[in-house]
Amino acid sequence: MSKAPSEIQRAPSTPESRESEPRHEQVLTAERAPAATSRTAQDRTGAPAPAKRRDAYFDNVKYLAIVLVAVAHAWEPVMDGSRITRALYMVVYTFHMPAFILVSGYFSRSFDMSSAKVKRLVTGVVVPYVLFETAYSLFKRYAGGAPDTSITLLDPLFLTWFLIALFIWRVTTPLWQSLRHPLPVALGIAMLASVTPEIGDDLDLQRVCQLLPFFVLGLLMKPEHFQLIRRREVRMLAVPLALGALVFAYWAAPRMGLGWFYRSNSAQEMDFQWWAGPVMTLAMFGCALLLTVAFLAWVPRRHMWFTALGTGTICGYLLHGFLVKGAGYYDLFDRYEWLSGPVGLVVVSLVAAAAVTLLCTPPVRRAMRFATEPEMKWAFRRSPADR
Repeated sequence: MSKAPSEIQRAPSTPESRESEPRHEQVLTAERAPAATSRTAQDRTGAPAPAKRRDAYFDNVKYLAIVLVAVAHAWEPVMDGSRITRALYMVVYTFHMPAFILVSGYFSRSFDMSSAKVKRLVTGVVVPYVLFETAYSLFKRYAGGAPDTSITLLDPLFLTWFLIALFIWRVTTPLWQSLRHPLPVALGIAMLASVTPEIGDDLDLQRVCQLLPFFVLGLLMKPEHFQLIRRREVRMLAVPLALGALVFAYWAAPRMGLGWFYRSNSAQEMDFQWWAGPVMTLAMFGCALLLTVAFLAWVPRRHMWFTALGTGTICGYLLHGFLVKGAGYYDLFDRYEWLSGPVGLVVVSLVAAAAVTLLCTPPVRRAMRFATEPEMKWAFRRSPADR
């Protein structure tokens, strides 16, 4: 049985190695309506343009997905003794990041390399990547007892890979929108990556390529597609689908390696024949797509108590890793072996969900704005629309 990673690590090379339309455009990163847009609308009508309402559904999607991310990370140090937990982990890992990436692609459809969009990409993705990549490296060096840990922006640590991937996907958006059949091309790239160990660890390009189809699919989706997903018939079909996935995962838990779920290595690096890469890429894409649809179908459409927390998911995503990895560095799970038992697994899940919920709250978001949503007006030239 393979073991999930229990420390901050770069994209590993071992077999079992290893986020109606609202006004926002990004998934994890914060959203701010461009000032030029509102000013133009005001000039045309002579009255201030009304602010666009956020869609509670997508905020609910983001919050629930980030809870699944945090809970799955918390399971990693304690799941090896429980076949049920490992099965749940496999199911969650099949779709939680694909769901994030698909919605991210959906809100990237308007990205056009304009000055305003590029500024938001830099302040909302590039700057957090630089700061948190550095922070996680220092955390591993001093808290994790690894003094030789280097600080580099080319080899993402732990969960910072999603930010650099989002940057690459978003800047290539105009290319995907210009192709006649972008999804087959993206799937072809993912399959080729799965048989190309020479790609290496730089910028975690294996993950960037293997998860690319979900971003491209999001670019192709329209509001009516989400309306179809949320129909009652789809919700009903999602129940047996989820149950079937759990049963299959329970059977596969002791037989299947976790490397396929992380999408960070080629088939050869995981000691499989090369042809297993394309086959598993298509199989994992199909499974992830079905479970993502099931997840999206059951997300509440109305405003919930946690809806507002969907605006702070970047804080929850980037900060919860310090808690999970910190617990591992201080041998918390080794000191309290009962955490690997049934009661302990429930406690770990609840604590992880509660912790990431607190990290998504407005006070934390305001405190972390300097790192996750910096204005940085000093760094950019003023565009004509801003004058």
